[in-house]
Amino acid sequence: MRPSARLAALIAAGALMIPLAACAPPTSDAGASAAASGGTDWSTVTSAEEGGGMDALVEAAKAEGELNVIALPPDWANYGAIIDAFEQEYGITVNSDQPDAASQDEIDTAKRLAGQDRAPDVFDLGQSVALANTDMYAPYQVSTWDDIPEANKEATGLWVNDYGGYMSIGYDSSKVPAPTTVQDLLKPEYRGAVALNGDPTSAGAAFSGVVMASLGNGGSADDLAPGVEFFKELKAAGNFLPVDPTAATITSGQTPVVIDWDYLNAAVTSQLPTWEVVVPEGAVTSQYYNQAINKDAPHPAAARLWQEFLYSDTGQNLWLAGGARPVREQAMVEAGTIDQAEYAKLPPVSGEPVQLTQEQTDAGAQQLASTWAAAVS
Repeated sequence: MRPSARLAALIAAGALMIPLAACAPPTSDAGASAAASGGTDWSTVTSAEEGGGMDALVEAAKAEGELNVIALPPDWANYGAIIDAFEQEYGITVNSDQPDAASQDEIDTAKRLAGQDRAPDVFDLGQSVALANTDMYAPYQVSTWDDIPEANKEATGLWVNDYGGYMSIGYDSSKVPAPTTVQDLLKPEYRGAVALNGDPTSAGAAFSGVVMASLGNGGSADDLAPGVEFFKELKAAGNFLPVDPTAATITSGQTPVVIDWDYLNAAVTSQLPTWEVVVPEGAVTSQYYNQAINKDAPHPAAARLWQEFLYSDTGQNLWLAGGARPVREQAMVEAGTIDQAEYAKLPPVSGEPVQLTQEQTDAGAQQLASTWAAAVS
């Protein structure tokens, strides 16, 4: 599972990063790109139509021949299959660097490699990092722009929500009973069994796990203290397992209960048939991630074609196949283009979901920074 990459989704925090070697000077600067694209400078184009249409975009992207992505683990929201499908569709090589990096690492790498042909072309970012670095993005509106709700995109296309999910409890039904609420996890049946995906002061999934626990224990998006208190009680009961869960720890039985995003928990089912996923009652919290194009992308046409692919029915359904909820979900349901078989697999959700604002996220991060360690130490 993707490590802290996503306090990124919530607060700007770094994770382990593999430094890249120095790279050669770029071969895809704006001039070269324009020359290869019949005179169109794709680094400034804000829609496929503006650049001459989808055929022109595809031709230009194929001429570039490569796309650089970063922080996209193959098992995160089905990105492995998405990358394979894009390569097969267009014959463009996708260079995937630092798959387990955090959102802030994406930005830091783009700054470090600015002007080089190894720089990221595109970003997949959590909310806080996305909003803090808009000066690094190129505005672009995909062909399916009108299907994306206004609340899920920046008006010019600097950033656009792509996929999201709900915080959930995954559990091995052969080892523990089915929980329905967060408080169920305090029962003796879950002794030594409950793992949280990361440290909530540095990992986005873990942060949202505390939010979920807070909502399930009388707290709110403005008050995470009940969530911290819950984990303190979980530890005191001997139920909290201080192990970062992975597919390996789950399938081996080391972490039979995992608090994580529903699409990450759902991905385990293919390896462990007894693994079930529940979004607990009264504690529904959601979060979207964000796409953005690097304004200094070494492959600007390929970057824009990648966005078109991700927001097409094909791309959105591939995220859905990974258990994530695509941003065009509602429009695709209405149009009958959503993959009904995959859609039916999503864990049921009841109640109004809570999605933290940036201000609530920042305040919650400060609260956890001062209280979390003492609660679980």
